[in-house]
Amino acid sequence: MNIDEQILKSSGGKVKDYNAGDFIFTEGSLPNYYYQIIEGEVKLNNLTEDGKESIQNIAAKGQSIGEFLLFINKKYPANAVAISPCKILRISKIKFLKMLEDNADLKANMIKNLADSLFSKFVMRQIISIKNPATKLKVLMDYLKSSQSETAAFSFQIPLTRQQMASLTGLRVETTIRTLKIMEKENIVKIKNRKIFY
Repeated sequence: MNIDEQILKSSGGKVKDYNAGDFIFTEGSLPNYYYQIIEGEVKLNNLTEDGKESIQNIAAKGQSIGEFLLFINKKYPANAVAISPCKILRISKIKFLKMLEDNADLKANMIKNLADSLFSKFVMRQIISIKNPATKLKVLMDYLKSSQSETAAFSFQIPLTRQQMASLTGLRVETTIRTLKIMEKENIVKIKNRKIFY
């Protein structure tokens, strides 16, 4: 969700800087803040027992992370890690909930945002259950492109690296690279200067 920065600041929010690789919050910790990205990118991930990373989501400028947990008394199920240098506006849970209580429009927008997040999780779960690598990647790219007004072929640049696409779909990076090359030959994607267009 993207809440006006001035509203967050006037309610007690402060901007905090993070370097690439810094944790914003960790799996198993309690949520004490609402976080909104002002600059940079953040990944939500888990690490398996053998140290393999599983990316749950990637958030960028204007998006919030972990906000749904401010409404329930549960611990974070994932880590939030800065992918690049970030500026993140954060406001304490108590002040955030008070701000929503005092602003009906903001509260309604939060409900819509939470519904969008549930839809996103449903789509990502569907992707994981698909067996065919090309179908997995196509469903992911369809979902990413669905938020754009321009729908022409090759009009959308996929905002993910091949490694991120692999982590989000449960594929190996080698399989992702090989599948994208096949999809390019089949005229499903275009690859220019290592960028993927769909």
